[in-house]
Amino acid sequence: MLPPSRPAPGVALIDPVPLYREGLSALVRRTPGLRWLGSTGDVGAAVRLHERLRPDVLLIDSLLDPVGHLTRLLVERDPALLVIGLVRGAHSHVNHVTTALEAGVRGVVPRSAQPEQIVRVIAETCRSRAYVHPDLRAGERPTLTKREHEVLTLIADGLENQQVADELVLSVETVRTHVKGILRKLSARDRTHAVSLAYRSGLLIGRAAMPE
Repeated sequence: MLPPSRPAPGVALIDPVPLYREGLSALVRRTPGLRWLGSTGDVGAAVRLHERLRPDVLLIDSLLDPVGHLTRLLVERDPALLVIGLVRGAHSHVNHVTTALEAGVRGVVPRSAQPEQIVRVIAETCRSRAYVHPDLRAGERPTLTKREHEVLTLIADGLENQQVADELVLSVETVRTHVKGILRKLSARDRTHAVSLAYRSGLLIGRAAMPE
């Protein structure tokens, strides 16, 4: 007997513009693998909407939740909820994106993105539970060398220095030097803090952020 298939992720929206709500509704309804549940333009009704619809994915206009209070409240009530921030131009600075991620937002995408891009972000956030749209990963984030990025990626996977050295065919001392460079560039206290900062800034994507 085949196991029951999982239902497609349910999507809801909190946005003040009726035309945008209608457009996203139509977009999700015609996208295979997604279910449209509903929307509201009133931030005060957001909690009631969540309780009534229990969406898997909730998109929120950054204008309605500029510092993440609503996101924190909803994620505390439902830790499995995937909040995607629809970032307006005025909020596209790296500091706002970092604040949103710290509040519990799992994906961020420009509100003005093309429909196929928004669908892609929804799908990627459902798959990996962490996604930053490329247009929002730039700005003031530090630049790592290719080797430093490889080392950081392996650290994020839980490897110790010796294991990283074995994986990249390097000496342990060389790995330690790269780790020191990573910590300096990211202004990180330690390896775990570096990984956390890298996820928040978009240097690392596709995995859930490690706790500090």
